[in-house]
Amino acid sequence: MVADVEMKDSQAPPPSSTPSILQHLKDIASLIETGAYTKEARRILRAVRLTIMLRRNLRAPVVAAFLAVVLPPGSDAYLRLSSFLPRDDEHDMDVDTTTSAAAQVPTKHSQPEVEIYCYLLVLMFLIDQKRYNEAKACASSSISRLKSINRRTIDVLASRLYSYYSYSYELTNSLAEIRGELLALHRMATLRRDELGQETLLNLLLRNYLHYNLYDQAEKLRSKAPRFEAHSNQQFCRYLFYLGKIRTIQLEYTDAKESLLQAARKAPATAQGFRIQCNKWAVIVRLLLGEIPERTVFMQKGMKKALTPYFELTNAVRVGDLELFRTVADKFADTFGSDRTRNLIVRLRHNVIRTGLRNISISYSRISLTDVAKKLRLDSDNPVADAESIVAKAIQDGAIDATIDHANGCMVSKETGDVYSTNEPQIAFNSRIAFCLNMHNEAVKALSFPRNSRKEKESKEKKQGRQQQEKELAKHIADDDDIDF
Repeated sequence: MVADVEMKDSQAPPPSSTPSILQHLKDIASLIETGAYTKEARRILRAVRLTIMLRRNLRAPVVAAFLAVVLPPGSDAYLRLSSFLPRDDEHDMDVDTTTSAAAQVPTKHSQPEVEIYCYLLVLMFLIDQKRYNEAKACASSSISRLKSINRRTIDVLASRLYSYYSYSYELTNSLAEIRGELLALHRMATLRRDELGQETLLNLLLRNYLHYNLYDQAEKLRSKAPRFEAHSNQQFCRYLFYLGKIRTIQLEYTDAKESLLQAARKAPATAQGFRIQCNKWAVIVRLLLGEIPERTVFMQKGMKKALTPYFELTNAVRVGDLELFRTVADKFADTFGSDRTRNLIVRLRHNVIRTGLRNISISYSRISLTDVAKKLRLDSDNPVADAESIVAKAIQDGAIDATIDHANGCMVSKETGDVYSTNEPQIAFNSRIAFCLNMHNEAVKALSFPRNSRKEKESKEKKQGRQQQEKELAKHIADDDDIDF
């Protein structure tokens, strides 16, 4: 008898879990209402962050009960959003308990911010449940509703809706369908002076173009889009990452390196996948620039396994072994293909040959072109002629300090001079100073705080009190002077 009771108690779900989540959602709705009434966007931003914390615990009965609380039962938003939620018989008990709790609240939230938040909540729930077709329909409905609302307190929720709108179409491989809609939304955000929306939609459009390798169109849009001070660190990091990819394809490796490293540095520690992608592209760009990344780049916490292919690739480039480079490229061809860096790795072949040639130039004062071709492992029909052209190009570019003896068919290396007699140390020192100054300027710009009218009022009152005390003190001093006189 006792065992049966214990078994029933162990099988029963905790009764307090569902009402607690519903209560949290009610508190979030109240927070959004307060933010909309006081026109404080930070409250709405906090509500979005609290929702992300509850995201994993959302269930269909809880969401349905929340919609019954905050939306009028006969409204279009309630009917539309309720149609996206599943209705299972096994959750009837949960629905009854939550709706009974909801019936105790007679008031209905009529703020547009709360309605848009309901769209966002249902959209997040559908994506988590992997119901992507319903998510696409819900996202389209939310965008249609959002177009009719022009309030600055809704910008934070709108930016999130834009992101999930694009993400739902990306999950179904249909990003090209919404490109025109994203452009129209960006134009609408520009006319409404919604800077956060412009920032988000610009990144979504860049991601849309880069997804289909339309780098020229992405650069045209980026160059003509209005730029302003970043409002979201996440969106600014994404923009730097997309800018770095565009600059890499356009052979502007120096600017690409700066953008990618800055994006990896500014990204939050929790965004592990984003930081891995930034480091992958940054490693390739540094190799294309002739630099060798430090080993610590590949040994960062949580990134070692993902960066292993690029570590082996870096080792092949550092040694200058063309055969090892081919082996690594073939071994991790699938990884490089999924990362969309295969075309960039093809460009690295020239750098591998140049690195090997530089090592040969340092090791030998005189070497035949036949031996150069063998050491570089050139697999062409006429390796000696290819070696001669490669050496000539390297000499012209200044990669090696040597001459070609065409009569004897050999390469003659010159004696290495003192590097401190050149301008290279000055150039390196100047680049480091510019980097430090840029970081200092960005840190100073980040030192901004929201205005607090209460503090300003208190400081004004203190100032008036201090002036009054000074007047009284001056009067007492004057009176004392009169008495002394």
